Amino acid sequence: MKLIRFIVGKILLVLDYLTSPKRGHRSEANKAQIQEDLKAYSLYEFKACPFCIKVKRQMKRLNLDIELRDAKNNQEIKNELVSKGGSHKVPCLRIDSDKGTQWMYESNDIINYLEKTFPLQN
Repeated sequence: MKLIRFIVGKILLVLDYLTSPKRGHRSEANKAQIQEDLKAYSLYEFKACPFCIKVKRQMKRLNLDIELRDAKNNQEIKNELVSKGGSHKVPCLRIDSDKGTQWMYESNDIINYLEKTFPLQN
């Protein structure tokens, strides 16, 4: 089973690389403000997870550079995700604010949140 996951994961990564979406356009002023806002965000992920790839592709379309945290290969990050987020499930978007920390786990919820919070200007 591990071998199959490994092979499928590598195939997903190659396909993602070959079909990578274009970055969305943002004005320099908008980009600078968003970069500052994004310091409060981090995405816990596994590199070959199809749902993580889905979220990262949308982040690229939205031109969002959110810190990525490898929760599979980094034990410290994995422990942080489990102890603070409550589950070893990815993708997980961590949002720090003055109201506290929010942990968002579902890929579609993460994508919808990012699209509403950081829309591209037409």
